[in-house]
Amino acid sequence: MKSKNSMESVDVLVLGAGLAGIGTACQLRRQSPNKSFMVLESRTTSGGTWDLFRYPGFRSDSDMYTYSYGFKPWTDKSVIADGYKILNYIREAAAEYDVEKQIRYQHKVVAADWSSTDKRWLITAERGDTGEQVTISCKFMVNCCGYYDYEQGYMPDFDGVDRFKGEVFHAQHWPEDLDYKGKRVVVIGSGATAVTLVPAMAKETSSLVMLQRTPTYIANVPSEDPMAKTLRKFLPDSWVFRLTRWKKVLFQIYVYHLSRTKPRQLKKFLLGEVKKALGPDYDIRPHFTPDYNPWDQRLCAVPDGDMFDVIRNGQAEVVTDHIGQFNEAGIALKSGKQLDADIVVLATGLNLKFIGGISHSIDGKAIDITEHYVYRGMMFSGIPNMAFTVGYTNSSWTLKTDLTSNYVCRLLNKMDHNGYSSVTPEVKGDVGEVPMLDFDAGYVLRARDMMPKNGDRLPWRNYQNYIRDFIGLRLGRQNDDELEFR
Repeated sequence: MKSKNSMESVDVLVLGAGLAGIGTACQLRRQSPNKSFMVLESRTTSGGTWDLFRYPGFRSDSDMYTYSYGFKPWTDKSVIADGYKILNYIREAAAEYDVEKQIRYQHKVVAADWSSTDKRWLITAERGDTGEQVTISCKFMVNCCGYYDYEQGYMPDFDGVDRFKGEVFHAQHWPEDLDYKGKRVVVIGSGATAVTLVPAMAKETSSLVMLQRTPTYIANVPSEDPMAKTLRKFLPDSWVFRLTRWKKVLFQIYVYHLSRTKPRQLKKFLLGEVKKALGPDYDIRPHFTPDYNPWDQRLCAVPDGDMFDVIRNGQAEVVTDHIGQFNEAGIALKSGKQLDADIVVLATGLNLKFIGGISHSIDGKAIDITEHYVYRGMMFSGIPNMAFTVGYTNSSWTLKTDLTSNYVCRLLNKMDHNGYSSVTPEVKGDVGEVPMLDFDAGYVLRARDMMPKNGDRLPWRNYQNYIRDFIGLRLGRQNDDELEFR
């Protein structure tokens, strides 16, 4: 690996130019304009998830009033938006706040070392275009890489895949030249990707089967918010956005609370809506009735019931079964049924790679992130001048990342005002440990061993509650006894 001797230096280094990274950079422009910053992105373009995924129908699985930035109103009428609209929105924000020129593409961060003497992070990145290794110095680091592995989706070890004569691939790596018109397609999975692919592909395939091991809760949502539609007649877009956003926030919290306190009632309502969408003759028990409570796993949303429409019209079907093995013609199920296919799409979920899989150290001594507690859902105990952004599992991702970037800017401004050079969360007193994510999704269960510690009390407990976080992070004072400034 080539090495470059000259070292650049900035106040703040943002890792990742996706939704959270661009949002953080915009917040730095807005709230800490005196801070120099740089954004490092391993890929050749911005947008993160919304530029990477290319499968048909790719769209949000959260409503856009809460998934968009709080400082940039979502003015499109779509509640569940297509991926290209979200990508355009992210890049519009970057242009509005002149962020693009601060992004260094093809810079994959592999290591970060904190110098206690210099009070700075030394970041090592590998350049994809030249192959050289560069080092960048910063006072504060914000990791916006999230916790998904964008290089490889989750690939179950199916027996006999090599014998299959057709095409098989993960939806995360959709072939650009794929022609599925008139083909027999099987989509394996039952999450957000699968319920997006089915209606997007069904009208052009000769047959389409969504093959699932177990059912998922699927909610039918209107493509345009009724309240926003009415408000647009009387109010400017900014007011419509803010009022609808808070309505959505409160509704999300209400639904999640209902799932914890009255799961049977919520389950009855959700299944009733599915029955209404598919018609009285469709038996929803085997394919749409999960054996767990709502929000034990993430709820899927389908705008205007588009997935139910193609099932009801006979353009697609759902099969609930287990895969025995692949064969030359398709998939042999454990029930004895055979699914012949030309194309098999694996919508089998994602792998997690917490904070980009970067190696961290302090004064050359390696840090094991799993041994550290998370402070207010954004910093690590004992690690100075570093924040990270992750979103909610029971609500929109951006609600939390917005709060995090806002908090970081306030923290930087406080440090400037008081002449501090470092800030470190430090555990004082007793703190127990509880699971980081109260969530049974496959990708979460597979990755629990790589997660940091979640405490049983504030400020070390990561609550999945926007109102609580809004009060504590946006309105609360930054004078916590367990936050040490030096």
